[in-house]
Amino acid sequence: MHPATRPLAASAALLLLAACQATPETAPEAAQRQYGQLTFKPCTLTSSQASSNVEAECATLQVAENPDAPNGRKIGLNIAWLDTENQGEGKQDPVFFLAGGPGQSATEVAAVVNQALREVRKKRDIILVDQRGTGKSNPLTCLDADGKALAFDENAAATPEVVAEFAGRCAATLTERADSRFYTTTQAIGDLDAVRAAMGVDKINLIGGSYGTRVAQQYAARFPQHTRTVVIDGVVPNELVVGGDFANTFENAIALQSAQCNKDPACAKRFPVDTRTQLRNVMTTLNTAPVEVDYRDPGTNEARRDKVTADTVTSLAFLFSYMPELSSLLPVVLDEAAQGRYAPLMSLNRMALRSTDGQLNRGMQWSVICAEDADRYQPAPAGDTLLGPEVARMFFAACPAWNVGTRPKDFTQSLRSELPVLLLSGELDPVTPPRYAEQVLKGLPNGRHLVAKGQGHGTLNAGCMPRVLAQFVDNADAKSLEVSCLDALSPVPAFTSFNGWEP
Repeated sequence: MHPATRPLAASAALLLLAACQATPETAPEAAQRQYGQLTFKPCTLTSSQASSNVEAECATLQVAENPDAPNGRKIGLNIAWLDTENQGEGKQDPVFFLAGGPGQSATEVAAVVNQALREVRKKRDIILVDQRGTGKSNPLTCLDADGKALAFDENAAATPEVVAEFAGRCAATLTERADSRFYTTTQAIGDLDAVRAAMGVDKINLIGGSYGTRVAQQYAARFPQHTRTVVIDGVVPNELVVGGDFANTFENAIALQSAQCNKDPACAKRFPVDTRTQLRNVMTTLNTAPVEVDYRDPGTNEARRDKVTADTVTSLAFLFSYMPELSSLLPVVLDEAAQGRYAPLMSLNRMALRSTDGQLNRGMQWSVICAEDADRYQPAPAGDTLLGPEVARMFFAACPAWNVGTRPKDFTQSLRSELPVLLLSGELDPVTPPRYAEQVLKGLPNGRHLVAKGQGHGTLNAGCMPRVLAQFVDNADAKSLEVSCLDALSPVPAFTSFNGWEP
């Protein structure tokens, strides 16, 4: 989820079919360092999505692909260690960061993690483990006979049948390299504990974002004796069907954005039609008659001509709603579109596609959601929502053609634990709203839920949150946290023109 899984037709298929490509580069003849039984060498963590590289130390741990067949095929877990200068208290219980998706590589988001956890790192090591099936941990990447990534026509009108056909071809390419039944959350938490044991540490601190919050909860439930603290940001309850509630959570996010504009005199005056109504109006117009649009590619400045449809608009709105800095553009973009000027919308849609491309490993995502969510999905009664039931149909479209694993019987039970847990939510989050965290909090007597005002999906780097995280990991006490500094967070004003917002 954390990397937006976009809804509707080709838009949904695109993010479901995105795959991670960037990998850590290991320095030649590098000095080795031991961390328990693991041998680390200096490496540079790079990613096409990151603006900077991160110097780290990397190692590989071999584990059984099928935990019940320890003498069978082995896969290598890619591990990165962001060292702390501190050698005293805290060195013995590192922080494990758990990436989102499902399908995101932890080492690929090292630059973001290093920034968000900069205060935590002053006292503790940060450990990034590429979850099996992502990054360099035996990625479930679909390759053709020549070793090139299987191509999916991003401009095609995708249907569940088209996605299933593509998934079937992808599955056939994996048979010699992986058994996709063993790339679920259940195997992943076993891997995390194997890394912990190999490093020779008794307890670890968990920080998970979006889908990583599911991983954190499952680990804390199975290995409470090895868990010291838990931070979950953009909380996914264990019982939630990932992807099954997107229509409702997006609807609520758009309503909050509309209310925010109405409260701002400049925005309310400039856009008398509220955001949701305007979005619905543009969708209705384009459902009746899609439009061919001439526009400039924002990456190359090349002239392009493409068709804008209702799906184009809703998928852009859904993606933008993840980040307030982007959703602040939505009123002016919709206003332009309502007047028949679609070029800005198409340019921004192209930019959004480029920014999300390559962030998720498609095969690993399918392995997780098909085993853990697809069979539990129940379509909601039809309602007047901007996104319809086709969102979930596209989300799970690959499952009939995928080699699907299983989940434990207690997998969907709510986490109930005495552990100190800090739950974080963005007020405007379109996929994991604050009510999800409140649901999880009921089973956590030593938990605390913080809602970041005006924020979207992912709050670890918002305002003073890095200091709050360090305070919590240091003290292991959510209830006593001093969080008044978070009061300074505020919504991003809507753009009243493409020059920005009014002062």
